Amino acid sequence: MAIKKIPQRKCLGCGISKNKKELIRVVKTSEGEISVDITGKKNGRGAYICNNVECLKKAKKAGRLERSFECQISDEIYDRLMQEISEDE
Repeated sequence: MAIKKIPQRKCLGCGISKNKKELIRVVKTSEGEISVDITGKKNGRGAYICNNVECLKKAKKAGRLERSFECQISDEIYDRLMQEISEDE
């Protein structure tokens, strides 16, 4: 039986590739709505951040979510990400 390949994604904060399940996904839908995707299954363009406050701060400071989605990201999304990271720690 073949070994199942584990999907890897790169964190926007630190730039390290990790298992997809270890990262938090932010998604932009076709309607332009941006949200935190806990399940990792919503339709749309996804960007990933480590479950780490420092990675989130680096991504916010460098504007990496804005660059990835080519639009402005509200503070509400960053607050939701911070809340999600705090719950897991």
